[in-house]
Amino acid sequence: KVYMIAAGVIAGVYLLGIVVLFLGVKERDDPYALNSDRAIPFCKGLALTMKHGPYVKLTASFLLISTAVQLEQGNFVLFCTHAAGLRNHFQYLVVTILVSAVVSVPFWQKFLQRFGKKCAACGISWMIPFAVMLVTIPNLILAYFVAFISGLSIAASLLLPWSMLPDVVDNFRLQNPHGKGHETIFYSSYVFFTKMSAGIGLGISAAGLEFTGYKPGICRQSDDVILTLKLLIGAVPAVLILLGLFILLFYPITEESRKETKLALEELR
Repeated sequence: KVYMIAAGVIAGVYLLGIVVLFLGVKERDDPYALNSDRAIPFCKGLALTMKHGPYVKLTASFLLISTAVQLEQGNFVLFCTHAAGLRNHFQYLVVTILVSAVVSVPFWQKFLQRFGKKCAACGISWMIPFAVMLVTIPNLILAYFVAFISGLSIAASLLLPWSMLPDVVDNFRLQNPHGKGHETIFYSSYVFFTKMSAGIGLGISAAGLEFTGYKPGICRQSDDVILTLKLLIGAVPAVLILLGLFILLFYPITEESRKETKLALEELR
């Protein structure tokens, strides 16, 4: 019965979002396009976007980071239940993560405006040392602190790519001034890659737990399963986040180049 109520609430949220989108968002023509410009065909536009260096680096970086976040989120409850002895607290820990993520979004918005977007990306790595500490030293107070820090990092990982993607689109527009309609290709392909990261995270978790003999419904899992949960919470996300941030170091769009691109587009407009 509770699952049916939850399904109804989620369906209502979807409908509300669709209505707000349909009534509140107006589609406008590309202000930088000339009358003679033509929309880029999908296949050609997809090939161009996949060759665009800033977009490839941004997508590859956040594909790894999103996979790490999915691993953290997907296995946190199992880790608290079977590996950390926090069976009676995981609901409150999840709520702590969600509240921390929502509340910290304005902070990250101010931070990236003042210090830059690449600098704000370092906040994603905050969860690594605390998650490793939780794996090695399971403790209730530490678990709540890790949940709070994880919420901060998750908020940064969700906000940053959507604030950096418009810069990539502007950069592409400047390099390809006689085409229009490429924004939808950038955004739709990026959404595809984020969904793919969720699938990769679920696949890694399911394969690892099945290989080590995880059995749902039993009170105590084997030592191999507990070790796998610790790796899925600590080591694997840490490696993925560090790889993603390493790729992001080569992301070429800085605050200075972004301002130059904005001025050039205003002249074109």
